[in-house]
Order: sequence, then C-alpha cells, then structure tokens
Amino acid sequence: MTDSADPDLFPNGASLGFVEDLYARYLSDPASVGAKWRGHFEKLRQEDPFAALPQLGPKREPAGLFRAGGQERRANGLATNGADLALLQDRVDQIIRAYRVRGHLIAHLDPLGLPRPPQPELEMAFYGLSEAHLDRTFSSSTIFGTRSLTLRQMLSRLSNTYCRSIGVQFMHIDDLHVKNWLMERMEGTENRLQLTRGEQVRILTQLTDASLFEEFLQKKFLGAKRFSLEGGESLIPLLHLAIEEAARHGVREIVFGMAHRGRINVLANVLGKRPADIFAEFQDIHPEEQVGRGDVKYHLGYSNDVTTSGGNKVHLTLCFNPSHLEFVNPVALGRMRAKQDRHKDAERTGGMALLIHGDAAFIGQGVAQETLNLSQLPGYRTGGTVHVVVNNQVGFTTPPEEGRSSVYATDIAKFLQIPIFHVNGEDPEAVAQVVRLALEFRAQWKRDVVIDMYCYRRYGHNEGDEPEFTQPLMYRAIHQRKSVRDGYLDRLLSLGEVTREEADHIAEERREVLEQDLSAARKPEYTRRKEVLGGVWQGYRGGLDHLVPRVRTEIQPAKLGELLERICEYPKDFTPHPKIKRLLAQRVEMAQGQRPLDWASAELLALGSLAELGHRVRLSGQDSKRGTFSQRHAVLFDYETGAQHLSLNHLAPKQGSVEVLNSPLSEIGVMGFEYGYSLDTPDGLVLWEAQFGDFVNVAQVIIDQFLVSAESKWNRLSGLVLLLPHGFEGQGPEHSSARLERFLALCAEDNIQVVNPTTPAQIFNVLRRQVLRPYRKPLVVMTPKSLLRHPRAVSSLEDLAVGHFHRVLGDEGHVKGEPITPKGVRLILLSSGKVYYDLLERREELDARDVAILRVEQIYPLAEDDLRHAVDPYPAKAEVRWVQEEPENMGAWPHLSTRASLHQNALANRPLRGVFRRAAAAPATGSSGAHKLEQEALLQAAFA
Repeated sequence: MTDSADPDLFPNGASLGFVEDLYARYLSDPASVGAKWRGHFEKLRQEDPFAALPQLGPKREPAGLFRAGGQERRANGLATNGADLALLQDRVDQIIRAYRVRGHLIAHLDPLGLPRPPQPELEMAFYGLSEAHLDRTFSSSTIFGTRSLTLRQMLSRLSNTYCRSIGVQFMHIDDLHVKNWLMERMEGTENRLQLTRGEQVRILTQLTDASLFEEFLQKKFLGAKRFSLEGGESLIPLLHLAIEEAARHGVREIVFGMAHRGRINVLANVLGKRPADIFAEFQDIHPEEQVGRGDVKYHLGYSNDVTTSGGNKVHLTLCFNPSHLEFVNPVALGRMRAKQDRHKDAERTGGMALLIHGDAAFIGQGVAQETLNLSQLPGYRTGGTVHVVVNNQVGFTTPPEEGRSSVYATDIAKFLQIPIFHVNGEDPEAVAQVVRLALEFRAQWKRDVVIDMYCYRRYGHNEGDEPEFTQPLMYRAIHQRKSVRDGYLDRLLSLGEVTREEADHIAEERREVLEQDLSAARKPEYTRRKEVLGGVWQGYRGGLDHLVPRVRTEIQPAKLGELLERICEYPKDFTPHPKIKRLLAQRVEMAQGQRPLDWASAELLALGSLAELGHRVRLSGQDSKRGTFSQRHAVLFDYETGAQHLSLNHLAPKQGSVEVLNSPLSEIGVMGFEYGYSLDTPDGLVLWEAQFGDFVNVAQVIIDQFLVSAESKWNRLSGLVLLLPHGFEGQGPEHSSARLERFLALCAEDNIQVVNPTTPAQIFNVLRRQVLRPYRKPLVVMTPKSLLRHPRAVSSLEDLAVGHFHRVLGDEGHVKGEPITPKGVRLILLSSGKVYYDLLERREELDARDVAILRVEQIYPLAEDDLRHAVDPYPAKAEVRWVQEEPENMGAWPHLSTRASLHQNALANRPLRGVFRRAAAAPATGSSGAHKLEQEALLQAAFA
C-alpha cells in the first residue's frame, strides 16, 4: 500500500502503524500525503476538531477514533468508515497478541495466592477500548478455531487459555510454524483437558499414594531426613502422565535425573521400588555392611519396568545423584544418548530423558545452562528432554528476589526455541493438560520442553529445619492449606465424580500396603534386594586391579600397517588441505615402516583397531576433530567444499561406530555427558578430552561426586577415559598442569587408573587395554604437548605389537650407544611423562653411565612388583630419586612420598628423595625465561 492508495479499498487490512504514520505526517504537513488520504483525514478533523494521533499507553485519555467521550457514535463502535474499522480491528489484534505474550504474568500460578503486579498491556484502556466495545463482533481469525467473536468472548477465551492455572511463554520462538502449532492446541481447548472419570480417579489415587507415603514416613520415622514432597505432591501424577504420554508416542525407555527433594516418594510411587526396601534403609539395621561405602537413601537410584494403562512396557531408570543438585543433568542425557545409540535409534524417538529440577538450582547452577545448550547439538541431542521444575518458591532459606535476577526460575531456558509452561501445582487437571501438551510438543518437534510447576515446601529444607525463622509469612499461609490430595478430592466431590466412601477406601487400601511392607522390613530375616551387574554390564567387573588378569593387546605389525593406510584414505572427489595431504602421505610412510609412528598415529590406530573389532568409539572435547595442537586430524575437511570425512568409520563392513566430536566450550556439561554415556557403554571406548589439562578443574564436581566415587557409593562402574594435555613447557600457570596431584589425592581402593605414558606404543596399548580387559575403571591419561612432535617420542609398528601396556619402563640400557652396566649405577632416577626426555638428553650431555632412568607409566594403581623388578638389577646402595617438573606440593610426589609400601616393597627399603620445583601456589611461572632457569636447576639437582 502506498500513501496515495484509496483507504476505502482496504477496510480490514490497513496497518495501524501505516495509518498512524500517515496521520502524523498529515498533521505536520497536509501536502505530504496523497489526495485521497488527505481528504479522509480532513473529514475526520471536521467530525472531531480535537482528533489527534492515537497513542498506545496506560495513562492517556482516549483520543480521536478511540476516545471514550466526545463523538459517541464512533466511541460506541458505530463508525462504518473502512479505515476506522481497520484501526479498531488492529487494536483488537494487538490485545490478542498481548495475551499471548504477557498473559502468563497474571496467571494464577501460585498455590499460596500471593498477588501479582497488574499488566497494563492486558487492559482494554491501554488500547483505547472500553466496555462499549465488549459486545461488538470483530474478526477473530488469528485465534485458532474461530472466525469472528465479540470482544468479550475473545477476552474470556484468551484469559482462560493464558491466565488461569496455566501460563505459557512461547512467543520468543522464531519459527512461526511452531508458534502456530502451540496456539492451535492451546486456544482450541482453552488450555483445559477434559478428563474422564477414570482419569480423575487415577490422579486422586496417585495423589493419595504421594500424600500417605509422606505421612507414613513422618509418623514411623520421626525426625529422619527424607526431603519430603509435601506441597508438591502433584509431581507424582505429573510423572505418571508423562510416562503414559511418552509411551503413546513410542518411547520405551526413560532416564530420570533429579535431586533429593521428593526422590524417595518418586522411587516408591513412580519407579515402583518396594516400600519395604525403603523402610529398611530408614532402619539402617546392618550398618556393618556399609562401613566406608554406600550413600544416603535420598541419593540412590533405581530401575524398573512398568506397564502403562495403554499396555505399553516402559523401562524407567532414575540416576544416582549426589547432593550437588543439577550436576546429574548431563549424566542423564549421556545415558539416554548411549541407550539410543545402542539401539540404533538415529531418530531419537525410542528413549527420553526427564529431568526434575528445583527452582533455585535451575536458575542458579551453570550446569543447567550447559545442559540446555547440548539440546540441539548433533553429537549430544537426544530428541528433546522434558524438564520439570518443582518450584518451591524458595531455595533453602533464600527467596526468589534474592536468588535470581529474572522473573521466573525458568528464564534461563528462553535461549532455546521451546515453550515454557508454568502451572499451578494445586490444579492437577491443569498439570495434566500441560504434561500432555509438553509431551506432544517433544514428539512433534524433537526439542526440549519445560514445565514449571508452582508449589511449596510444607516443611523447611528438611524435616528438622524451622522455616519460619526466615519465611514467616509464607509458612503462615502454608500451614492454613489443605494437602493437594484433599483439595482435589473436594473438587471431585463437588462435581459428583467420586464419593467420600470411594476416596476413603482408596486411602485405606494404600495405608494397609505400607503397614504390611513396614512389618516385613522389621523382621530379622528381611534382607534388601541387592543390585548386581546385569544387562549390558554382564561379564564386567570392578574391584581391585591385581585380581584381574592382564590382557594382551597385540596386533601383528603388518595388520597395523594396513589399518593405518585405510585410516589415511579419503574419497576420490574429496580435496584435503595441501598440508593435510602431506601429513597423510607421512602417515602412509609410517604404515609402510619407512618412518616411525608419532603419538597421533598410534592413537588413531588404537581407536581404529577397536572399531574394527566391533567396539563403539566416542571421543569428544574442545577441538578434538583436529586436536588442540593440530596433531590428530581425525576428521578431514574438504578444502573446496568444507565437507567432513571421518575415515575411522570406513574401515570394515561390520565395524563399530566411531564419533569424533568438537564439543561446546564446556567442561562440566560435556564431561558429565560422556560419563553418563560410559555408564551404558561398557563395551565401548568413551573418551573426553580437555583442550588443555589445566581446564579439567572446571569439571571437578563430576570428577569428585561421580567419576572417582560412584563405585564406592552406588556400585556403578565406568570406563570413561580423560585425555588431559600436561607438561611444563613455559606456557604459563594455566597451560602446564592437568593437576595430577588432585587425581592422586582421590585415589583409593583402586577406584581409578592414572597414567602418564611417554611413547606412542604406550598410548596405543593402554587405550586398547581399557576395552579388551573386562575391568571397568575410569582412566586418567596425562597426554603430551611437545612430545607430540618430539623426535625421540616415537615408536615402530613392532613396538605397538608387543602385546601389552608397560606400567613401568626400564632403562634403555645405553648412553650414546655404549651399554650401561647395572652394577656400576650409583643413581636411579624415577620419572613420569615429558621430563623423562629432558633427563635422557642431560644424561647424554654428561655421559653419565652411572645413572639409570626408569619410567613409572602408571602411577595409580602403582605396580609395585613391576617397579621392584625394574629396580632389582641395580646395587642396593644406589640412591633413588623421584624427578618431576611440578612443584613439591603438586604432581606425583605428595602421593608417592607417603606410600610406605613403595619404600618397603618396590624399592627394597631404599630411601626415596624428591627432585622438584619449590612448593608454589601456582603450578608454573608465566615467564618463558624463568621457566628455562627453573628447568635447568631441576636437571642439575637431578644429577647432582
């Protein structure tokens, strides 16, 4: 439309902004608009000489066309002029949009009924509309399922849809198809689900189960911590409905992640854990079985098969979780991704992750954002996660206004293109509507979805806490409220859907079951069901390292050469970067024995050889496709088109799948994801790589609470491999140390393996050992940086084929070609990692044939027998020194120096002295020159 267009030709389609702009120009200069529009505006001025440009806003007096007083004919909507009608319709369309955008801000979400601030944009006066317009008919074509409605009908419909017990944030979604899909399903039903009597009774029964279970625990185990669900009992029917809906959409497995609030209730009333087992845990009648092991009952996980009302069988798994709340989120997602991959579910439809959050934790802990960010990434997506926020409206004792800068605890999720459903937890039928719509959304769009269930916490943070110290007003309101179950029962009674007798019968039946389980748990002969490793874990074990036979990992050199040549192949129509082409040619020379193997080639051979045997391989980390130091180049990029090629997936017809992924810039989220992936992939090689080993401490919670302690706490095994670039090369305090000392400080009961290999053959064999032996423990690898291209840090194909990983490597036995006589050795240097090559070069410079240099390649569990075998040939009077680049208070020294068995057994009572940098607060200096001075002093001290 141009400003010269005839206004009568556009009675319903004129844009308000366009007309107002023309009118503003007319008021400033009548000649600036076309003749027909000028005539229209002149007529308007004649009818109302006070008419001015209409403006939106809550405080103005309606003017011009929309003025409440003045020209009554037009104020009452009796004007018939086309442009006037278009302007009026445009105002109506704006209020429709306002309800979609802002309606959630006045929805009745809070069960405690605390007032919410008014929203001027949802008031008619803001748009110059009045009660006089309420019964006038307007076009309602933008409201799904209607063509025309009175303004009163529109406002009623919009209010019911967006402002009752459900408030929805969805207008931030850019995709119009997604928005229209949501509006059609919400506005078409006014966001209300019509439940059958059977469904209502089922919800009442589930609320009864939830409520009675908490009351029973409170009476029978008075004072015991249980982190009650009371106030949020609607979570139980919510989860049941989610399982039903997910099964209807083809989901056959669900992985749950949740913190401790309500966890015991969920275990009993959703996953089907026998209450007697739970009661036995409360009684704690066999503490001797748990000395130094186990975890509190509200951290425990469980798995079970359930059958839905529709006859579908669904496997449910609740992940074990520490008190660190949201950190289980990426773990649960990793588990689901692994399950989907195992079943070759590329469409991500057969399994689903469901995460239950607390309001304060969801907005407060960064791992929640990191997990959300994985949602649509190709290497991490799972077909959409259902997020349920149990919104207690308080975090321990901290109210929302002190705990977040946003309106909602869920505002962090708005960066995704997904809807956020806020719902009053005291309206179970509204909860049912939200669950059904959320699960339908996930199935349709394969995206995450958020349900923010407003409720409250009937007690304090735990049952022994006094909440009125800090929330007196909130808890006065809480004490006056009925339980969710009783409130819903009152509603059903008023509708005549159930009788009091039916409800009492349901409660009595449930109470009797609990009493029977408690009686069983109190019998002396009662024993809790013990979980054993089964399913995909059948045949694998944890426990002590020395009880597991060592496994051979050899491959014939010729076969290794053929495999490496295949790894270097690429399609005929693929154009590698010229430098990469030269690199591949060099690797072919390595395959043919014309050049020694470097670290990256040996690593690729380890991955490829395992894949060739049918094992799944997954490596993810920042820049892992290329490698931080441009060493790996596992994924090639076409120099002309940018297309990617992973030759590791083209080695054999029935090989295992290989993924090499660039991860987002995240340590907590991605390591947690890969740890979760490893929990369901015992037969594969799962690796997480740090860009620099120094950055691993960002994920310390995953390491402390899951990786090193899960076997002891929960009897859960993992074979996750951490690749952590480590070595002092003058790159500063944040690019030198993977904090070896921290891992060693966490070592006990053979819980993890810590290695610092020095040759390509060693990394090849340790990675193969990780999969080929039936022993599953996390493997922490200090990987090299400068050694990636060090001329002496190489191996031959024959070296790789020796058949096993050497936990200790003895001396090479010669200096400058001359042999070392063991009896003539006066000094034995023990080392690990890069410093070995510095010591080797200094020994040659000094021609020190009386010095032996041994390498401890596996620091934990320390192979004391292997070390003693390596030390035995040397005189008993020879001094033993441990040499490390790290400061005295870091590296392996604090761990090794306190091991009495090391001195008594491995070193045959020889004294052990340390050589290291002086104790320091930071791992390394930031000065390259100072680094060289320190390194020189270290080498002088080693040989002094």
